[in-house]
Amino acid sequence: MMQGLNIAIAGCGPCGLAAALLLHRAGHHVTLFERFDTPQPIGSGLMLQPTGVAVLAKLGLMDAVLSRGARIDRLFGKAGERVVLDVHYAALRRQGTFGIGIHRASLFTILHEAVLRSGITIHTGHTLAGSQPIGAKRALHFADGETSDAYDLVVDALGTRTPLAPPTGRELAYGALWASLDWPQDTGFDLHALAQRYDRASIMAGVLPIGTPPGATSPKTAFFWSLRADRLDDWREVGLAPWKARVAALWPDCAPLLDQIHDPDQLTFARYAHRTLATPAEPVLVHIGDAWHSASPQLGQGANMALLDAWALAKGLKQANSVDEGVRHAVGLRRHHVLTYQWLTALFTPVYQSDSRLLPLIRDRLVGPLSKLWPATTIQAAMVSGLVANPLGPLGLDEELQAGEPLAEAA
Repeated sequence: MMQGLNIAIAGCGPCGLAAALLLHRAGHHVTLFERFDTPQPIGSGLMLQPTGVAVLAKLGLMDAVLSRGARIDRLFGKAGERVVLDVHYAALRRQGTFGIGIHRASLFTILHEAVLRSGITIHTGHTLAGSQPIGAKRALHFADGETSDAYDLVVDALGTRTPLAPPTGRELAYGALWASLDWPQDTGFDLHALAQRYDRASIMAGVLPIGTPPGATSPKTAFFWSLRADRLDDWREVGLAPWKARVAALWPDCAPLLDQIHDPDQLTFARYAHRTLATPAEPVLVHIGDAWHSASPQLGQGANMALLDAWALAKGLKQANSVDEGVRHAVGLRRHHVLTYQWLTALFTPVYQSDSRLLPLIRDRLVGPLSKLWPATTIQAAMVSGLVANPLGPLGLDEELQAGEPLAEAA
């Protein structure tokens, strides 16, 4: 078992922070590098699935996550009056299995505070430009021309547009506008459900409860609206009023949310890319999370996959006699699950975010009704929860989902 490695982690998002905590607890010397002067989250809401929850439980952070987030028991979507998505975690028949809607700022703060408590070094204001092998180690190059010390291992957690990996994949045509708004009281929204509305595949609106983020005093919701990236400038030029009218026509219950939006800057546009590095490991360098694999958020797996990658890395190093052997083992533990979900996301994204007329017709008239029948109900729940391809078993995390048992704290 290897201990005492000098490890550099590039990126202070949830992926990098979780990796730092896990590697630090495994006895390694960890240094985080972040481009912002003050580490900060980017974005609005996300879904934690049972896969990511299992890692957070091992880190002893579930009390904080549950207090900051919102328990999600169901995903529900309609196209007109047709119910075309109705997924219940209860279909898995595993007590205590659910999702958690949470603001990115909440998840970031929970992990960042744990990193600070651990005394892990964070170097801020360091924009990465690349890396270079130096003997059996590797150094980081920064945009200002400086070079870091050489490390036994560099962990790339910089996300989709990482400068530490070769460019690959493709930008997706559709992104989404996101806003964090006050939870609408006395409406038809379910505080424990992700709700969506569709018009063909070119329009998708969603309301996700995300609990109470840092600095807030009441529960919030993440509201999102699909938009093609090449139409973003037109959306800004036309103004809010026509867009609000369009949203209200599709989903009248959203009126209390729309009333809170007074400025286009309240909405952040998120762009998505589909990419998978064929080789996520190089000599004493590993790419994890979105730096290895990224996709649309259609199946809501991004943060959860990143947390699993971080756990696999710590486990792989623990079971190996050399750094590169440990990294190869970590990649092996994750590769099947990663490729399965990359394929599933690529398959389902056009059904909900595309210009296709045929795919949403099949979705609404055929797949939607059939999905309400067993075994489709269980298959859908397994897919949404991230449990397809048995990701937890090889990682030794499946005990965190034992029925009726409290989520464990880390020793």
